[in-house]
Amino acid sequence: MKKTLIVILAIAAFGIGIYQWAVGFNNTAVELEANAKTAWSNVESAYQRRNDLIGNLVKTVKGAADFERGTLTDVIEARAKATSTSIDANNITPEKMAAFQQAQSGLTGALSKLMVVVERYPELKANQNFLELQAQLEGTENRINVERNRYNEEVNHYDIHTKKFPGKLLAGLFGFKEMARYKADAGAEKAPDVDFDFN
Repeated sequence: MKKTLIVILAIAAFGIGIYQWAVGFNNTAVELEANAKTAWSNVESAYQRRNDLIGNLVKTVKGAADFERGTLTDVIEARAKATSTSIDANNITPEKMAAFQQAQSGLTGALSKLMVVVERYPELKANQNFLELQAQLEGTENRINVERNRYNEEVNHYDIHTKKFPGKLLAGLFGFKEMARYKADAGAEKAPDVDFDFN
């Protein structure tokens, strides 16, 4: 009888240990996933701030009577595409991340072109509203980079937790999937061509 009781207690202790380990794994994974989703929301918030600033910048630039309308149209269209492309934090897939990045890159390119063209307009460069918006945009671009890096760090913590053995066994069982990271744009490793010829 004593041996049977010891075996039953050992099995019960083992079962309780497995249960506690599974609960601990699940709760930590839920917390890490929530942190990554919050970090993604901060990325989107930083991009939203940029989109808001660009709207004000476009209004300020429109005041320059002879400013290239095609450049403004490109910025307006790229901004509309960027704001219409979003990702649900509960479903961040590599494909959706690529589409989001492509839309944001298109806006970055159009905005860069706008800033180059602005160099031809001294009255616009002297406009206080424009200068303030330009400074805020620069700060926002830095903030976007910081938030993307924080997002990737949070995803890294989550992925390490759900990919390391033996947690990997439970990750599939509990439905935890790999999250997409924010990657550099294609060709970002190459130095950009800079053309200072405004003629």
